[in-house]
Amino acid sequence: MNGSTSTPHSEWRRSSYSSNNGGDCVEVARVVVGVVSVRDSKAVTGPVLEISPGAWTGFIRSAK
Repeated sequence: MNGSTSTPHSEWRRSSYSSNNGGDCVEVARVVVGVVSVRDSKAVTGPVLEISPGAWTGFIRSAK
């Protein structure tokens, strides 16, 4: 895992279950090949968590 500062990117995605009013959401992007970037939707210029695609898949499976 790595933490970095957010950079603008057009491919950030939010869950379809998230509301449009900003709520408590995370956004996910593939900014770099082999890295999944995760950020807080309320702090788009804040820190970004960078994890492997395998770690992201494991997280999603356990969250279901």
